[in-house]
Amino acid sequence: MVLADQQKYEEAESSARRALAVWEKALGPEHPNLACGLETLGRVLREQRRLDEAEPLLRRALAILEKAFGPEHLAVAAYLDSLSMLLVEQNKYAEAELLARRALAVREKRFGPDHPGVAKTLDVLTELCEKVGRTAEAQELSARAKSIRDKNAQAQTPA
Repeated sequence: MVLADQQKYEEAESSARRALAVWEKALGPEHPNLACGLETLGRVLREQRRLDEAEPLLRRALAILEKAFGPEHLAVAAYLDSLSMLLVEQNKYAEAELLARRALAVREKRFGPDHPGVAKTLDVLTELCEKVGRTAEAQELSARAKSIRDKNAQAQTPA
């Protein structure tokens, strides 16, 4: 992803595609480690605004992880967030919200309500609510995410 961060998108995409091909050949099409390569290529395409190409890659990565680990695994929650952010960019708000709320439920169940991972998903929901004009809800979600971050920052500060 360093190449993409440097806006060397052609190189980043080529590298990601090569790595994905090697991993798929070595591990098989359903191996959970393959999801990482799919998500990396999806992010590179997303940064290039090639959203329709990125979407099936992220969906496939999510499906692989759900099959391997079950729907309530933390890795699944991360990929739900990733796909929901893409769907927000595609104006597919209803599906994006369903996925983000699933991610939130998994993270709250696994981590509790005050974990930074919960705040990350709240950020996704905040953006979605802002885009669809649910301003009051967006403000509540944003305030909750900020509160979580503040609590965690205080917990990290030495006494």
